[in-house]
Amino acid sequence: MRIAYVNLHWPRTRNSGVGKKIQSQISTWRGMGHEVRLFMHASVYEPQSDLVDANYFFYAFSGKINTEFNRINAAKRMIAAVREFQPDIIFLRYGIYVYPAHRLMDIAPVVEEINTNDLAQHEQLGFVYGLYNRLTRGIFLRRVRGLVAVSHELAVSPAFASFKKPTAIIANGINLNSIQPLPAPNNATPHLFFIATPGYSWHGVDKLVTLARMAPDLTVNVVGYDRIDDVGSLPANVHLHGLLEPEAYVALLCKSDLAVSTLALYRKDMQEASPLKTRECLAYGLPLVLAYTDTDLDRVSGDFVLKIPNKEDNIQTHAESIRDFAYRMRGCRADRELLRKHIDMHQKEEMRLSFFEELLRKPS
Repeated sequence: MRIAYVNLHWPRTRNSGVGKKIQSQISTWRGMGHEVRLFMHASVYEPQSDLVDANYFFYAFSGKINTEFNRINAAKRMIAAVREFQPDIIFLRYGIYVYPAHRLMDIAPVVEEINTNDLAQHEQLGFVYGLYNRLTRGIFLRRVRGLVAVSHELAVSPAFASFKKPTAIIANGINLNSIQPLPAPNNATPHLFFIATPGYSWHGVDKLVTLARMAPDLTVNVVGYDRIDDVGSLPANVHLHGLLEPEAYVALLCKSDLAVSTLALYRKDMQEASPLKTRECLAYGLPLVLAYTDTDLDRVSGDFVLKIPNKEDNIQTHAESIRDFAYRMRGCRADRELLRKHIDMHQKEEMRLSFFEELLRKPS
């Protein structure tokens, strides 16, 4: 197959979670004999050397109205390039609609990846974006040939199921062969690792402060944040490291006894997910505190995952369990071979490509 991979709006850096996913998917598809080209519609980003290799169609921010014109012009240029590529199928990562992106459907069948509850997520961006998304999301969803949802919850949600599209459920995966497991450290008291992108309340970074206060013998390292909004003075056992290059945060992982997942997914009305960051931590061998239903990990019976509720008071009710788990996990690492059949990306991409081929065989 000739596959056009389309990403809207956001520039993707090589070392970001999504950037790594896209690069691994494309490499895997090419390794399976398919021709793939990545098309990025994105705001201007510097340095461009940090970005994933792709055909870029940049737009500049220059006031609300001019920015929208810039965004539209970039989308037009991208659509023309996709048409010139003549793909058999287009894989579109979900993004808020931009005119005239619906013209992608005139070029080839489009399969859209559903990776979040967009209704709840865009409402958190403010009334205007939330309303615009509600009014325009059907432009894509009514026209696509099929959907790939990263969770069962998203697949059956009325927000997507109501469009009655063929849907495959394929959770996020990771290339285990590309990551070497880290030996367990020899800490006198446990060190916890958390990584997230600032500005998203459902990551629940504020809850780590509560945990640190309730368990002052734990050391909590937070990557991605240099401050936590609406939190007063931080406990002495919380360390904010800000954004780090991979080598720097892997050095922190080396010193960590376990990782902590997203802690407040309910804040965007979700109960199930398969975050890339948790898979990366597991691939390095870190045991995991999990605060939601994981599409893959609920089938894993290993003792290196602690599950706590996806609720507002989950830290208050489970701080002692987390502390006990952290002490039990000193000197231990996750069982990667047990995890391989659940989170390794190769079988997931085989499923995705089979879904593409199935859709191409069916009449539109």
